[in-house]
Amino acid sequence: MFKNILVPTDASEAAKRALILALDLAKKFDSRILLLHVVYTPEALGYTLSNGIPVPQEEISIYGNEALAATLAGIDIGTVKLEKKQKPGHTANAILEEVKSEQIDLVVMGNRGYGPIAGSMLGSVSQRILSKAECPVMIVK
Repeated sequence: MFKNILVPTDASEAAKRALILALDLAKKFDSRILLLHVVYTPEALGYTLSNGIPVPQEEISIYGNEALAATLAGIDIGTVKLEKKQKPGHTANAILEEVKSEQIDLVVMGNRGYGPIAGSMLGSVSQRILSKAECPVMIVK
């Protein structure tokens, strides 16, 4: 049913809870989990840092590896097939790209819990994924 499960992470507690739930599902359905961290960069919105200096890939990799490690800390993945991936860009767009390119059957992601007013003003990644993903999306509180 769910062969490929995407778990986007920002290393928050909600993302860890999403991973734990995704691991339970993966065990039941013999699924693969793609744990994705998107490093938000100024280039994602068409900006560069002062004097046109781009963000070095090494810095993106260091931050991404730390976020992935923090999400996995203290969690036993057992025999579940789990792939870690990081990419720079705009968070919601990058997640939606992964849904298509990796043939994702289910997205399981945490919710930061903005209230209705703050959420409508700030928007949220989970709201964007929920409305635009072409597969089921499970939001974990």
